[in-house]
Amino acid sequence: MKIALLGYGKMGKTIEKIAIKRGHTIVIKADTDATYDVTQADVAIDFSVPTAAFNNISNCINHNVPVISGTTGWLDDYEKIVDLCNDKKGAFIYASNFSLGVNVFFELNKTLAKMMSSLKQYDIKLEEIHHTKKLDAPSGTAISLAEDIADKHQGYNAWDMDNPKAGSIPITAKRIEDVPGTHTIDYTSEVDTIEIKHTAHNREGFALGAVIAAEWIFGKAGVFTMKDVLNIG
Repeated sequence: MKIALLGYGKMGKTIEKIAIKRGHTIVIKADTDATYDVTQADVAIDFSVPTAAFNNISNCINHNVPVISGTTGWLDDYEKIVDLCNDKKGAFIYASNFSLGVNVFFELNKTLAKMMSSLKQYDIKLEEIHHTKKLDAPSGTAISLAEDIADKHQGYNAWDMDNPKAGSIPITAKRIEDVPGTHTIDYTSEVDTIEIKHTAHNREGFALGAVIAAEWIFGKAGVFTMKDVLNIG
């Protein structure tokens, strides 16, 4: 496939290496303000910045180029993209995290939240750690995890990073140099703690999942998730 990389930071460069290893060609490497002709590509992968993501994704859909996006921080406009994709009969995948392991972790988190829902003696907390160049906090992955807990656990209906209230899942976001991403969920009572954790060792897991998603979406139409790509959940 011919791939457009919309966003050519560290993640874009890692995706490039993996895509080439898998036999693909990179035809566009666009930084945030770059102009590009997306019709050169068979599929686009957007790992840009929140202010550029909506325009990047819209441009792809309007030109009938399947697009996947791992950019977080723009989701107030997500439904507009869904409507545009359906109207244009385009193809789109958004994931807060494309790592194959994280997507298994998402399903584990939902299962555990449902199991713990009736055990009121346990308090939940969520912590995420990323590198110092990550622009948004909490991470999109942490938000997805918290929203899944709130959906499955009767005792929680929201999340909060600063001043958690009753029924709100507290999220702690830390920024430490060169940490690709760590997410930990604790259920703590007076007598014990149950913890699930995902630790990324490098960016290659995220990049591989993004390339696999791009391979999967080529030739399809619709709005999909990584659950569709991996056939899980």
